[in-house]
Amino acid sequence: MCVHRGEGYLSRLRRYSSVVLLLALGMVGGCGAAKSATPEPSAPHAAVVKPVRRDLTSTLEVASELQPYQEIEVYAKESGYIRTLRINWGTHVKQGQLMAVLDIPELQQQLQLDEATVRRSAHDVQRSEQELSRAQSDYTVAHLTYNRLAGVQKTRPELIAQEEVDIAQGKDEASRATVFADQSALAAAQQALQAAQAALDRDHDLYAYSRILAPFDGVVTRIYAYTGALLPAGTSSDKSSLALCHLAQNNLLRLVIPVPERAVPEVHLGSTVAVRVTALNKTFQGKIVRFSEDIDLDTRTMHTEVEVPNRDYILVPGMYAGVQLPLHAAKNALTVPVQSVEHFGRDHGAVLVVDSNNMIEKRDVVLGIQTATEDQIASGLDDNERVVFGELSQYKAGERVTPALVDSSKLQ
Repeated sequence: MCVHRGEGYLSRLRRYSSVVLLLALGMVGGCGAAKSATPEPSAPHAAVVKPVRRDLTSTLEVASELQPYQEIEVYAKESGYIRTLRINWGTHVKQGQLMAVLDIPELQQQLQLDEATVRRSAHDVQRSEQELSRAQSDYTVAHLTYNRLAGVQKTRPELIAQEEVDIAQGKDEASRATVFADQSALAAAQQALQAAQAALDRDHDLYAYSRILAPFDGVVTRIYAYTGALLPAGTSSDKSSLALCHLAQNNLLRLVIPVPERAVPEVHLGSTVAVRVTALNKTFQGKIVRFSEDIDLDTRTMHTEVEVPNRDYILVPGMYAGVQLPLHAAKNALTVPVQSVEHFGRDHGAVLVVDSNNMIEKRDVVLGIQTATEDQIASGLDDNERVVFGELSQYKAGERVTPALVDSSKLQ
């Protein structure tokens, strides 16, 4: 009996152990299944672009104000009252065009006096010439008479008294002296005539200033005096002297731009530049015509002037304009957007390259031309590689990403 009970107990123990083992194996298998069912974390998305080859030009834009090519205050040379006024605000004038006529009575009287003086001097010259002609005739007769008497006395002394010869010699010398005196009088009269004529010419020139003419083609931008006003002579440095008007040459404008020191080697005389006028939303062509060839030590810039033709007077002095100076150019350059480059200096940087396994690799590159939207990759990158575009700080070297290709042509 004991044996049979022991065998039943062992049999039940074996069956219980088998059930526990199966349950344990089931639990282990279930935990493993649960563990394998947990998904791995997905790789972050990264926008990537491929380098593009294009002709690249770097420009420097400098803003300045349009200025008249030249502008002056127009003054009267001689003081006088405005008798006729032919200009007003905004009048366009040509060089030599009459702008105003002054009434100068003092000069008119002086001209009449000068003309009378010239006529008197001319009469004096004429009279001196006549007196000289008469004196020369008298001298000729006296000289011939003396020579004849002197000759006869030498050959026939008994025919001519010495007294007659002496008298003839005295008349000869007196007549010669008269000729010399009349020559001097004529020279003095001629000089007096020249002086009178010079005074007349001078006063004529001064009186010509009663007609105020335009010194160049321009626009009357301001007018200070009207008909009947007294214009003082603008011959001194007194700034309080009243001018007739302010004249500006606007058919040709100039832009004075400060070129930074780094761009000075790229500035060349005669270069054509684009001038963008924002107020008109138009671009005009200008030309670099002069520069100072000296760098300002305070601003580290060089004074440079650009001329802008304005034949139709579309541009107005005072408008802001931006000059685009071409600095460098490269044909078929390998370029990437500036958002793909971490800049370390003027010509060095780094990019994040996504390799064939979608792993991030940080690559040092040498930069070339840099524009507002693109950087030239001089070395360190190939045409078919993929470069991360956007916030580069979100990614690390060795990280796996899910690349999303972006069309770089739509980023311009």
